[in-house]
Amino acid sequence: MSPADHGRRALPFDPVDEASRRWAEHYPEATRMHAVTSLMRVHQLVLSELDELLRPLGLTFARYEVLVLLSFTRHGELPLGKIGERLQVHATSVTSLVRRLADAGLIERSAHPDDGRTVLASITPRGRELLAEATEAITEVQFALGSLSEDDARSLSALLRHPRAAAGDF
Repeated sequence: MSPADHGRRALPFDPVDEASRRWAEHYPEATRMHAVTSLMRVHQLVLSELDELLRPLGLTFARYEVLVLLSFTRHGELPLGKIGERLQVHATSVTSLVRRLADAGLIERSAHPDDGRTVLASITPRGRELLAEATEAITEVQFALGSLSEDDARSLSALLRHPRAAAGDF
């Protein structure tokens, strides 16, 4: 998606390159500053594009991730704590995501049969239908990374695996 598609004009220079150049005049680690700033900018661009794509379906990418996760489970349900653990988001965020999905009829909340303190989230048939529609839309735009070749996407994933592992992500 071009900058014009997002309602903004492209700059006549790369702002990350400029920020890195200026950073290097004052601080060390300009190469890593450039890398992390590029990474964060791409994150913003991808998330913005995916959220915009999902908005007409009443979803955000975060809500979509919950539906995907539930659809991958054997019974289409998980305790809220497991959702947070697997998506690596705070319990407060999970509660908000689940509430919105339940309000939309895409999941149902229920008490865990063995632990009354635990809440289960279960994907509904309507949730599965919407998930299929959203997945088709997201894969059609190649997860907003269509500018990368298959090899580049694999290389990027492999490259990002190292800092994820070092941070204890897995």
